[in-house]
Amino acid sequence: MRIRKLLLIGLCFLISAPVFCHDLRPIFIDATQNSSESLLLRWKVPSTVPRGQIPIVSLSDGCQPQTQPQTTLRGDSYQTENFYLCQNGVSGQILQLNFPGSNPSLTTVIRVQTYEGILLSGLLPPGELAWEIPEEPERWEIAINYTELGLEHIWLGWDHLMFVALLVLIARTGKRTLITVTGFTLAHSLTLALSTLNILALPIPAVEAVIALSIVFLATEIVRSNKNTLTFRYPVLVASSFGLLHGFGFASVLREVGLPSTELPTALLFFNIGVEIGQIIFVLIIFGAILLLRSKALEAYRLSRAHTGIATAYPVGTIAAFWTLERILAFWT
Repeated sequence: MRIRKLLLIGLCFLISAPVFCHDLRPIFIDATQNSSESLLLRWKVPSTVPRGQIPIVSLSDGCQPQTQPQTTLRGDSYQTENFYLCQNGVSGQILQLNFPGSNPSLTTVIRVQTYEGILLSGLLPPGELAWEIPEEPERWEIAINYTELGLEHIWLGWDHLMFVALLVLIARTGKRTLITVTGFTLAHSLTLALSTLNILALPIPAVEAVIALSIVFLATEIVRSNKNTLTFRYPVLVASSFGLLHGFGFASVLREVGLPSTELPTALLFFNIGVEIGQIIFVLIIFGAILLLRSKALEAYRLSRAHTGIATAYPVGTIAAFWTLERILAFWT
């Protein structure tokens, strides 16, 4: 009976895993003014989007295209660029996404670098296809934009969420979970800041591979169920150690989007706040799911804490092992 319970939970997870692990990276739009009138418009779309569904990004009538868009496949994304002539500047112009077919429900992250050196950024949720380039934004607008960006990133970063879920299962109690997740938060906040400010750098492909490997490590610890290991005795140490690496992963998004030079501390702080808000919500969801699985309402499928951990660790560890191999092989492709 217990084996059937584990298989049921694991099967449900594996069936839904392709949806969870689908590449939900956003579309990135980068517009750079090379002079007071010329502008280079580039956009990057995940390669999981069919080539025939790649959007065309255009500007409103105040800017005229000087070339035809050219799209190439580079690594794991399609990249397109076009040149525009904007005789009256870029402020007030409308950036428009036009999909040949259906919208793949991806978030769009926008960065505009003006000729004066001002960095503007925007975030479009799925379904919104137009954005007006503003004047220099107010501090509160930057705070809202970067909070949304941080929240969006943590919810699309399934490797980070899987790691946090396994930490919760290892910590077991509310108090230990609070201490463990706090250690993880402080660690990744430190390297997020150091990496974003170009004080400390590591190659992102290697970091991403080790992040996936960290999930495999935690999943293995849960399956082994040896409570005398360092992981179970002092989960905050393990969480903090791996959290340093996860911070570099978070920083890669900020480097892609950029930070406004005039409000750098504000943007960095509120991006981190957005990440933490998303992380707290996820931890609460995990606790709710654990309580549900152990409740009398699901008596027929009720699982102990140990069985809940194992039922989660096997599919999560399998997916993370695949990611690890995929990211290591990407070094040579």
